[in-house]
Amino acid sequence: VAEGEPGEGREPFELPRFWDALGQTFQVTSQEATKLSLAFSRPPLPSAEDCRKLSEDVQNAVLAVATVYYWLPKGQGTTLRKMVRDATTEVVEGMIQLTDTILNAPMESLSQEQLISTGGVWEACEQVSNLPRGEYNQAAVASALAAYLGVVKDAVEEMEHALVEGQDPYGDIMEDEELGFRGNRDTYWSEADRQLLGSCMGLMKASKACLKKILAAVKAHGKTDSPEQIAQLDDLADIANEISPSVDELALSMYPPVNPLAVRLNHTQEASLINFLHFCRTSHVCPPSEEGWVQFLTGAVDHNMNKVKNFTQGQL
Repeated sequence: VAEGEPGEGREPFELPRFWDALGQTFQVTSQEATKLSLAFSRPPLPSAEDCRKLSEDVQNAVLAVATVYYWLPKGQGTTLRKMVRDATTEVVEGMIQLTDTILNAPMESLSQEQLISTGGVWEACEQVSNLPRGEYNQAAVASALAAYLGVVKDAVEEMEHALVEGQDPYGDIMEDEELGFRGNRDTYWSEADRQLLGSCMGLMKASKACLKKILAAVKAHGKTDSPEQIAQLDDLADIANEISPSVDELALSMYPPVNPLAVRLNHTQEASLINFLHFCRTSHVCPPSEEGWVQFLTGAVDHNMNKVKNFTQGQL
């Protein structure tokens, strides 16, 4: 499941039928995990015949989950396929862990590890209800974009909180004398640092705005009528996935002691945003009505990056 690729299949693919079957196989697997765990929750051990039947039922349930995953053809979109694959893999791995726990646990009583493993299978099986079931790949890409946006929002809020006037960003982790004295200037931002960091925050906020705008555009204009449109949605998700790590990298470079040259030479944030905005402009999810914010944010990225270069010109 983790490494294999579903085929296109011979029969016409029906998305509602796929979701129904996937939900049923996940539910059956959850029930089999419960039966297996209960059978080995207290002495006496099940008979050899009962063990054989339990093993067959668990195996059949897991194979059914994998089989239904393989119904999902590539043409439905790689983003959707990855989400279903991850959910399927989690179920299979959860059942493996539960079986290993039972094999290795003493039979005097129900172990804590067995309880945790059983709950893990239940939780993995419940994830099927959280998978995006909208129009093919559109809902999956929107779900992925929303997750990326959440990460970037958290990073922006954390840095805004740290930049409050007079606040020490290390105040909660530098109490130990071995880590540094409270008067150590390397734990504080200078006024020059704050001017530079204002432009860095501009780039971080532009990242947040990009993801927020493209998420709304995908919901409003995203289509799956052709393989090209489905592929464009997948590409949007892939390129957007690069924004969050670049935000994290920029945020790390902003903590004191700030190295202005390192900030200047860190082009990952600028590059990921410009690349993302360029792709948005050429994508079907950005009709003429969406061009305004693309142009505005492109200008905002250039403006803040130019300010960073001006602040750090003396470092070259």
